[in-house]
Amino acid sequence: MARFHSFEMPSTENRTRVNDMIRIPEVRLVGPDGQQIGVVPTHIAKQMAQEQGLDLVEVAPMARPPVCRIMDFGKYRFELAKKEKASKAKQHIVKVKEIKFHPRTDTNDYDYRLKHALEFLDKGWKVKASVMFRGREMAHMDYGRRLLDQMVRDLEGIAIVEQQPSMEGRTMGLLLSPGRKKANRPDAEGANASDSDVESEPAVANNSN
Repeated sequence: MARFHSFEMPSTENRTRVNDMIRIPEVRLVGPDGQQIGVVPTHIAKQMAQEQGLDLVEVAPMARPPVCRIMDFGKYRFELAKKEKASKAKQHIVKVKEIKFHPRTDTNDYDYRLKHALEFLDKGWKVKASVMFRGREMAHMDYGRRLLDQMVRDLEGIAIVEQQPSMEGRTMGLLLSPGRKKANRPDAEGANASDSDVESEPAVANNSN
């Protein structure tokens, strides 16, 4: 006896309609092997699916008339779930850490923050280096640019400049990504930066195809 399944689907507007859930008068039908059968009455399309022990599945609901295909819906859902799982497996989270400077940051403070930049890059995170200008410091933006240029030189071969230094309000920012060479993490004894100097920005989802 030919099977004709009823599936419980999520109650949403974007759900996939299958078998008796398809109530429009006619559909553009595609056979199980992908052959174009043409526009047929929906009850005929359902009957054809039943006779082959398969399901009638709406695959293009926005078309006029909607496109339906004769297929094994259970297998179709399994394949979709497998593709979604594979896509999620390829997805990884890229964190962005922000390190803050001031135009008059001295050598010791600079080295302290550079150690953190190295640690973050070593973990595969991106680093946003920001120079904060206050009041009259805006007249000395060249000091901030020198700091960022120095960081680029110190991280040569370890980091890639993803975004060149640019101004956003009173802040000059530079975005660095891990380079091919793994960062050699220097000892950073006691180097737990305060939240005002090193901050986490929202994680970014990156898909690699």
